[in-house]
Amino acid sequence: MNKINTRIGVIVLMIVLAALSRLIASAYHMYNFSPLVAIALFGGSQFRDKGKAYLIPIAAYFVSDLAFYLVGKTGFYGVSQLFVYGAMLLVTALGTTLHQPKAIKVLGYSLTGSAIFWIISNFGVWIGSKIPGSVEFEPGLTLGVTYLRALPFYNNISAEMFRNAFGGDLLYSALLFGIFALIQKSNPALRYSKL
Repeated sequence: MNKINTRIGVIVLMIVLAALSRLIASAYHMYNFSPLVAIALFGGSQFRDKGKAYLIPIAAYFVSDLAFYLVGKTGFYGVSQLFVYGAMLLVTALGTTLHQPKAIKVLGYSLTGSAIFWIISNFGVWIGSKIPGSVEFEPGLTLGVTYLRALPFYNNISAEMFRNAFGGDLLYSALLFGIFALIQKSNPALRYSKL
């Protein structure tokens, strides 16, 4: 298989696996436990073609949202979803600054990516709460209360979603960057090249 087909195969595989993992996590009520932040960081860091780096997490989110919608679950859920997609683009942009992914840097970037996603997506919930007719509409909701509700000590659901998001981001970042580092060690041609 030539390099172009390998790259396309890697991209399609990442999209499919990310979408499936989001669907599986939802089926087991492990909301927010997905590899999407890790894929955004990895793509931003390791893909030569930055367009593909930005495409992968957005396509994975879109595919899984479409699947949720088709089975009657919450897919395409409102204004805040635009902020979720935007947060993924920002995390990918963060990944483009991760030039030499050492373990401690991957940890820091993963935590930063999680925080970016959490801040932006919850800001989107607050924006949605101001728009009559939107799913998130809740007159009088303040930005402070929106973030308070999203904190892990506020209630069980917030705690679970917070832990799942940060835990999933850390686990999947370690797996993606770790496996790629092992592949690079065993294949010297990949050491100094990007996908």
